[in-house]
Amino acid sequence: MIHRLRRNSLLLPLLAALLVGCGNAGYYAQAVGGHLAVLRAATPIDELLRDPASNANAPLQAKLHAAQEIRDFASRELALPENGSYRSYADLGRPYVVWNVFAAPELSLQARKWCLLMVGCVSYRGYYAQQAAEAFAAELRQQGYDTYVAGVPAYSTLGYFDDPLLNTFLRFGTPEVARIVFHELAHQQLFVKDDSLFNESFASAVENEGMRRWLAANAAAEQRAVFETQRARKAAFAALMQRYREKFRALYDADDRRPVDEQRAAKAALFAALRRDYAELKTSWGGYAGYDPFFASDLNNAKLASLALYNELVPAFEVLLAQQNHDLPQFYRRVAKLAALDKAARRELLLQLLPAADDSPQVQDSVTVSAAEIR
Repeated sequence: MIHRLRRNSLLLPLLAALLVGCGNAGYYAQAVGGHLAVLRAATPIDELLRDPASNANAPLQAKLHAAQEIRDFASRELALPENGSYRSYADLGRPYVVWNVFAAPELSLQARKWCLLMVGCVSYRGYYAQQAAEAFAAELRQQGYDTYVAGVPAYSTLGYFDDPLLNTFLRFGTPEVARIVFHELAHQQLFVKDDSLFNESFASAVENEGMRRWLAANAAAEQRAVFETQRARKAAFAALMQRYREKFRALYDADDRRPVDEQRAAKAALFAALRRDYAELKTSWGGYAGYDPFFASDLNNAKLASLALYNELVPAFEVLLAQQNHDLPQFYRRVAKLAALDKAARRELLLQLLPAADDSPQVQDSVTVSAAEIR
């Protein structure tokens, strides 16, 4: 444990670059301190499984055993990195590891972005304390932005650190743990700076392949059915939100710009219509209310912007995987060649695969907002 912390301490400047980039000193301090606190809270899972005190907590023991089997499966069956990530466990004593702040202008879906040295520009700013996130959101609201603060159960440091298993996503159950571990390890396998669409689509394709294999090998028929029902609901929710994002863009981008008061009234009417359509969708689900938290407080442009379409290239990656006969190491090599191209060139090559992906399952928006919570 001490050896791991010393090694990670040497990487603190890198962590600052990953998490802060062009941020101010206060943000730098909370980012570095917050992640270091997560590392300090982590204990190797092997130690926990041998600890007599931990043995008294049978439910936790079972979850940790299942998580270790998932972690082994990820490297053995999916050829994902074999390292210390998800080999330790930290109970942070809170429901989320970080809280992301999203912001968008009052009459636009163009999300505000913050640039990080190692990953490029992203449409959120993360805080390890909810109070700090809420305070920053309040500052942005004073500047006229719509804002949204969302709890996040997991994040990746792209292999620069040994990311621990966290109580913040262990609580969602074994299939969700598998999904998150596969997705986050895929980011460690390959990541391209300043191209969220490429990165998230690739990781989601690996996640989908991983879940297909893991469910076939480990899940009972009933568990597989529950998972597929969840995916269908997520698909329907994402389609609803995409339709309304298009409607809001049409409102805000109209050539014949209406007075601000009229636009505000039209905005309010659209959000009211969205709530009605969501209520109808819930009825079709038999009353399933898993997405209610998203609608519980005021809807605004920042909430819509937080549901950015990150996964539209997933079908192209799945076609590419099929072309490699689902040989994942070969697939990773092909994707690495794409990653070496400039952004426009790799995007064009992937778009050329999309027509052939018409029969592929439609993979939905990356619901950044508590993805595991509102599934």
